[in-house]
Amino acid sequence: MQIDATDRKILRELQQDAGRSLDDIARAVGSSKTPVWNRIRKMRDAGIIGPQVVIADPDKLGFEACFFVLIRTSEHDSDWQQRFLNAVRARPEVMEAHRLAGDIDYILKVRVPNARAYDVFYQSLISEVKVHNVTALLSMEEIKATTALPV
Repeated sequence: MQIDATDRKILRELQQDAGRSLDDIARAVGSSKTPVWNRIRKMRDAGIIGPQVVIADPDKLGFEACFFVLIRTSEHDSDWQQRFLNAVRARPEVMEAHRLAGDIDYILKVRVPNARAYDVFYQSLISEVKVHNVTALLSMEEIKATTALPV
């Protein structure tokens, strides 16, 4: 599906707050409700728009510690990789996980209440999968966080 300027406007509005009324979104993009709804439906059907979720405030919910975990492995076979992926996907503390090019194999973004909770997470992870080296970096301040793409 090709998206046009109006679709991009709709996407920008939805990325700011998808909980707004259809009337508000239509007014913001300079259109009426029915055409905006049809465009949203088409973008959902095409997979451009995924599920709508609520973004919770981690600090207000007690998840004040954010660690970036750099993982190096000496194992690259498919069995190890599958065990690692399963272990990471099963842990709700892992907010993001990326496989990287370069010296570091994986980076995880982990949200926990405190350093002790991180250690519990770490001990659990290394008991399931062997890793060569793990470096945990504590984020001192979140300067920018967004889920919005620059459409």
